Amino acid sequence: MAFFDPVTPYNSRQRRFAVRGLRSVTIAAVISLLFSGIYGTKVMPTTVYAMSYTLGCWFFIDAGRILASRFVHRHDPGNIAFGNWPGWKLMIVVVLVGTLVGAIAGNELGNLLTGYDNPSFINTHNMRQALGVLLFSLVPGSFATYFFYTKERLALSEAQAQTARRQAAETQLKLLESQLEPHMLFNTLANLRVLIGLDPVRAQAMLDRLIAFLRATLEASRRGSHPLSSEFARIGDYLELMKIRMGERLQPVLKLPPELADQPVPPLLLQPLVENAIKHGLEPHVDGGRLIVSAEREGDMLLLKVRDTGAGLGKSGADGTHFGLKQVRERLATLHDGKAMLELADADDADGGVVATVRLPAK
Repeated sequence: MAFFDPVTPYNSRQRRFAVRGLRSVTIAAVISLLFSGIYGTKVMPTTVYAMSYTLGCWFFIDAGRILASRFVHRHDPGNIAFGNWPGWKLMIVVVLVGTLVGAIAGNELGNLLTGYDNPSFINTHNMRQALGVLLFSLVPGSFATYFFYTKERLALSEAQAQTARRQAAETQLKLLESQLEPHMLFNTLANLRVLIGLDPVRAQAMLDRLIAFLRATLEASRRGSHPLSSEFARIGDYLELMKIRMGERLQPVLKLPPELADQPVPPLLLQPLVENAIKHGLEPHVDGGRLIVSAEREGDMLLLKVRDTGAGLGKSGADGTHFGLKQVRERLATLHDGKAMLELADADDADGGVVATVRLPAK
């Protein structure tokens, strides 16, 4: 009694194969007990023969289905149907042949277990009885094959849908990360172009910092996550770049508790928030201000905060595209399925400014 298997590791396929056999034999035992109760036949031999026939038919149909599918998909082992389904035309042949061979093998197994000498399909003189036995084996085998095929096709469709959703999410993340680096890079190069004409020495120092930052950032962006300590290190590189341009107007402070250093976070998650705080919070101020990046644990959540002492929400006069904020929100939604968020609020103390808080599940 064969059915369609989703693609699974080898040991898992073996386990599923055994489970199918056990399930088929169990069903046969229940049916034989009902048959014995209705028609008054002996329970033990009826059950033994029913289970033997079922076991034989299941084994040859299921094994034949796997071999036939591997033959069909031999030139495309990466196909999702590999080792699972050979198509209905070939499967009909497998069911017919598997039922015939399984019935013969099951009869011999039943004889061996009961000590009886029940004639099989190939050596009986009563062809009507032999055909009846064969039909008895064929009909439930065919129905079970179709039932399990339909059931596993639904499971496979769901697995394919989940794979497609995961691949789409991964593609979206790669796209967002590829958008992020040019966004920051163009801003920095524009500043560097202006600085070359005004202060070549500072421009060279800024270029050296930019090269180091991009090298480290490229390595980080190739991973799905990295430790929070690495994220803070990248932020430190970026702030050094900005400090070359802004001088003492930028006063960065990084606060990372040692116990949170190994927390995994998406690469480049905080950099857009830091850039946003500088552009909309500190740069409009003649005197600049402080930029504080911190991390803390709140229950089962990790809180990452980017706080500036600048103009405050809606008071900078700079009308941006909000690309950085949108990028962070989309990444959080994709990675954590609604369990993470980004919050923006005016600071509630005398220093003023804005606090951007990222809340995501802690590990």
